[in-house]
Amino acid sequence: MERVLVIKATAGEDAPERCNQAFTVAAAAVASGVRVSLWLTGEASWLAVPGRAEQFSLPHATPLNELLNVVLSSGQVTVCSQCAARRSLTEEDLIEGVRIAGAPTFVEEVMAEGAQALVY
Repeated sequence: MERVLVIKATAGEDAPERCNQAFTVAAAAVASGVRVSLWLTGEASWLAVPGRAEQFSLPHATPLNELLNVVLSSGQVTVCSQCAARRSLTEEDLIEGVRIAGAPTFVEEVMAEGAQALVY
């Protein structure tokens, strides 16, 4: 049975340490060979827009754009559909490879056999 780590980042620049922790855990899991699905909700949604992760800064932390690139290299990154709509974001506005999906998809992922969900 394949293990899957589903991580939901609920904060962005409004709570930088919590946001960075979600990205750090996601990138570490990918580097360890774990299948990862990173969900960006709320203010974290903005980090899927080109250039936004590069602007994110947190002392003593790996740059967020580097962490995001690690996750995109082998994992899935999703922006919540309602969060995207509230910010007038479409898939064309996002980094290549990032999708938009809703709650039914999130529930499907976290309910899959072997899935572990973390929320930051």
